[in-house]
Amino acid sequence: MTSDDLYPVTRLAAVREATRRAGIDALLLTPGPDLRYVTGYNALPLERLTCLVVPVAGEPFLVVPRLELAAAEHSPASRLGIEFAPWDETDDPYALVAARLGRVATVGLADRMWAMSTLRFRDALPGAKQVLAGSVLRELRMRKSPAEAAALAEAGAAIDAVHAQVPGFLRAGRTEREVGRDIADAIIAAGHDTVDFVIVGSGPNGASPHHELSDRVIQAGEPVVVDIGGQMPSGYCSDSTRVYCVGEPPAEFAAYYEVLMAAQEAACAAVRPGATCASIDAAAREVIADAGYGERFIHRTGHGIGLETHEEPYIVAGNDEPLAPGFAFSVEPGIYVPGAHGARIEDIVICTEEGGDRLNHTPRTLTVV
Repeated sequence: MTSDDLYPVTRLAAVREATRRAGIDALLLTPGPDLRYVTGYNALPLERLTCLVVPVAGEPFLVVPRLELAAAEHSPASRLGIEFAPWDETDDPYALVAARLGRVATVGLADRMWAMSTLRFRDALPGAKQVLAGSVLRELRMRKSPAEAAALAEAGAAIDAVHAQVPGFLRAGRTEREVGRDIADAIIAAGHDTVDFVIVGSGPNGASPHHELSDRVIQAGEPVVVDIGGQMPSGYCSDSTRVYCVGEPPAEFAAYYEVLMAAQEAACAAVRPGATCASIDAAAREVIADAGYGERFIHRTGHGIGLETHEEPYIVAGNDEPLAPGFAFSVEPGIYVPGAHGARIEDIVICTEEGGDRLNHTPRTLTVV
């Protein structure tokens, strides 16, 4: 899997055509996942403007600070055959973009564009309506290519290797923060470029789905929710949650953990082309509700994943988007009992022609350490 496979030169033309069909005159893509998706260039997010301009009428060009020109030229963007337009410290790069674009009615701005740049573009292009570039890119980014699926599988294997080490980090008397540091080191050692998040929720902290690491001391007999992820050198992300228990679990916890495993299995089994995102959510939620824990499942069942840990599609009630081959997303139902404990089981799943392919393979049964 090469950069050419992950970020093919044909992608720019596909984006340009999608922009035309959407009735948008130009896309303005600043550093972030949208720019990287289109060009492969993982540009630094700086106060100095870097911006890929993709006009429907005219040729694309990359506006870049002169001091970042060498980095851009050595990035995958250099394969695209587009003009690099460097600007100097005393130039106004927003005026440069406006002058080259001319009169445009609508521009699509990168979804993660800084407000500073958004407002500067509003002033430089006062007659242009601003919309989100995501309205153009979402359909492309949701459908992962075989190379993107392979990159996500590589990320899944890397985070699985970390989960395999977690039992060795967990023991009574250690703090969540101490365990979290070991996990963060293991995420990098497993091949990730960055650690995106480490959740170690022990005992009652497991009832908070996005618990931050704390100095709480892990006690014997407590369940521990471990939700971890990072970004690989490819740019693609990992995300997986498993639950451990330091000694034998409380009886109430053991009972609802069995329900949770059944719910996660039901949701994964429901993945197939044409099934809606809402139906996958419902498959998990029905099992949990039928067992009497419906009010304890307080979040959506999943989120898309790719160059961002959270991206479209979202696996949630009300989202009637039909799944298609190449859609990649988490399946992560949870049950949370405030003041006591909680549990979540999470795998990344890719929709295939036949159904769903799980990318995480560590045991989903409760691991007692």
